[in-house]
Amino acid sequence: MLRSLDFISFMVGAVIAGLLQPRPDIVIATSPQFFTAIGGWALAALRRLPFVFELGDLWPRSIVAVGAIRIGWVIRLLECIELFLYRRAVSVVALTDAFKANLVGRGISSGKVVVIRNGVDLQRYAPRARDQALAREFDIADRFVIGYVGTHGLAHDLGNVLEAAELLRDTRITFLFVGAGAERDMLVAEAARRRLPNVTFIPMQPKEAMAGIWSLCDVALVHLKDSPAFAEVIPSKIFEAMAMGLPIILVAPRGEASEIIAEDDAGLWAPAGNPAALAEAASALFADPGRRADFAAHSLAASRYHTREHQAAAFIAALEAVTQPRGQVAATLADGTLGENPPRD
Repeated sequence: MLRSLDFISFMVGAVIAGLLQPRPDIVIATSPQFFTAIGGWALAALRRLPFVFELGDLWPRSIVAVGAIRIGWVIRLLECIELFLYRRAVSVVALTDAFKANLVGRGISSGKVVVIRNGVDLQRYAPRARDQALAREFDIADRFVIGYVGTHGLAHDLGNVLEAAELLRDTRITFLFVGAGAERDMLVAEAARRRLPNVTFIPMQPKEAMAGIWSLCDVALVHLKDSPAFAEVIPSKIFEAMAMGLPIILVAPRGEASEIIAEDDAGLWAPAGNPAALAEAASALFADPGRRADFAAHSLAASRYHTREHQAAAFIAALEAVTQPRGQVAATLADGTLGENPPRD
């Protein structure tokens, strides 16, 4: 309840602050959570401006997927508001093709939805040798490290990783957890209860420290819950790991993220909710340095096709499209080239 009040207070405050600013050309608002998007639409309506909806997640579908709220009248009301916002937006910038397909399947015009995938800042992330001082600090200098870096939340089902660690407790393979989230304390307590010698936790780190944290990893782990909603998600950590030149283990429902891993030949996929499959993938990479090196090389090579520079250029093009004379906006968006990835060599 308090969190919802916080969201609502931000929405109201953002609209009031927006009314006091010099008149812009466009109002952009993002989701999740979509109280922000409601505020963006309201501000755009009050100032008679184009409203662009950046769709980072299918909220409220994602909160149903993690079990945070049950399907009922509240969800149906939120979905009505969600569709209202899509319809009122002059353009919807979605992070995945699956998000676009979801919207089109619910009656939103295909021409107004532009897909612009996430990307990585190549100036911040690049291959580097392991930070030995940091590795000694966390007692993993002689370990084969599979690193999960990111939110420890309901959507990530990281208890599955502890189950895999149990299966691998007598090996040199260590699972490194870095970050914070709703389930972190539970995971720390459960790992301690099981006395897992091959699980290490590092608290959330500042952005400038992340390249050093990634350097501790032999393999990057990207992990999502076994739910159809997460087949539509592309975690941004995939692209950070690519830029670091790391092979990737993706644990998730088959979908766009697994297609990227397969297309770029950047690592292994394992089904969500299957600790034995994760343990098998970890063991396979540990036992085969040559295969690991191949995945790492492919991962690094692919990173230049998933950059923030491309993402920014595509977003600017989408915004320029909606500032054209009204009759040209739909035609430009419907052209279908906005947000396309650059051609591969």
